[in-house]
Amino acid sequence: MGEIAESARRTPVAAEADVCVVGGSCTGVFAAVSAARLGARVVLIEANGFFGGVATAGLVNHWHSTLDTSYARPVIGGLTTEIIERLAQRGAVREQRPTEAVHYVLNTAELMVELDRLVAESGVRPFLHARFVAAAMEDGRVTAAVVEDKTGRRAVRAGYFIDATGDGDVVARAGLPVRKARTLQPPTTCAVVHGLEEIRRRNPKFSLDKAVFDSRHGGEIPLGFLWSSELVGVPDARMIAGTRVPGADCSDADELTAAEIEGRRQVGVICQILRRQPGGEGISLVSLPSCIGVRQTRQACCLHTLSEKELLSGERFDDAVANGTYRVDVHHSDKPGLTFRYLDGRQEYVVPGREPELSRWRPETTENPTFYQIPYRSLVPRGSRNVLVAGRLIDADEGAYGAVRVMVNCNQTGQAAGAAAHLALKGHLDVPDVSPQDLRAALSRQGAVVL
Repeated sequence: MGEIAESARRTPVAAEADVCVVGGSCTGVFAAVSAARLGARVVLIEANGFFGGVATAGLVNHWHSTLDTSYARPVIGGLTTEIIERLAQRGAVREQRPTEAVHYVLNTAELMVELDRLVAESGVRPFLHARFVAAAMEDGRVTAAVVEDKTGRRAVRAGYFIDATGDGDVVARAGLPVRKARTLQPPTTCAVVHGLEEIRRRNPKFSLDKAVFDSRHGGEIPLGFLWSSELVGVPDARMIAGTRVPGADCSDADELTAAEIEGRRQVGVICQILRRQPGGEGISLVSLPSCIGVRQTRQACCLHTLSEKELLSGERFDDAVANGTYRVDVHHSDKPGLTFRYLDGRQEYVVPGREPELSRWRPETTENPTFYQIPYRSLVPRGSRNVLVAGRLIDADEGAYGAVRVMVNCNQTGQAAGAAAHLALKGHLDVPDVSPQDLRAALSRQGAVVL
């Protein structure tokens, strides 16, 4: 389609900082706050007008368990549990009875407000409605993040950068190595719906997923996985997550556009199905996300690729910066349903309308690991001098990625990246040279659980 020529221009520097975090999900906020609390001058760049990422923009209001699988001890702390405690003071979180699936349900509108407070209290300078567009480079280092915002094209100059974009925008545009899986886990558009209680009152045996995936509807919704959650403090409103857009690569602008529209189409179909149920005449679509919930796009190629074998065997790392228990959870794009694998060796393949296929990925053992770990090396891109990654773009193979991509795990990698950036700054180090022992000690002082 040809090209256009743009005149050379000089970009004004809007801010100078020690650490610049690109991406204001909880991952990015925790990275920024972690570095700022240690004494760094920090800038935080976010494309939306608010922080929180998938939790707020995507309406996903579940944070998984912070305990090990025996529910005997905490394995996650730090800023994750601090935010939970802060939300509890506002009546904006509910702790569920421990299960393999979920532990906390959040009011994510209240989370949005709390993240604003956290950023302000920490002295982080925020840039909202600011989209990262380029990385300025010099001698193999990123020297500035270029953004486009309401003021125009501006730059943030910093000594260290943390890519918390989810899509690896910074590392990709800085020329650091990235990759994409052969098949990407599909994105999901969530929605908030009001009126389900009347359907359940009329039919106590009503099953939301069986209704939506009923074969009589002619496959209008791809067979994926449907779950729903209450909205804390909002009676008879539920968040529903049941759509999926197979094959969508949401790091591509055109595919992202198509996925957004297709996801909303599927939400509309779900509402139509529910309105046809006895008692469903009052079903109302209350809220749609400001962006589709993206599971997987680019991943950074880092000093270590966390493997599913390492994760499910509970391997301990001397540079561990995060712990987790959430099961391996692979949403398939090339076939219906999803696959779960657990630390105790169980495996499930789940497709709506069918009995789960139960098997084992390894034979039964007398003892099982009760948590897994994420090493710092999986946050350090190969060839990077001053850029770290955090969140779902860290380096993990397909199976391990299915576990580490959830929010409580991403949160921890953000906090770790922020602390590591400060240590590199303090010691005038390249990011691969940060001492794991010093990093783990810094995280422990911030309340993280270091095992």
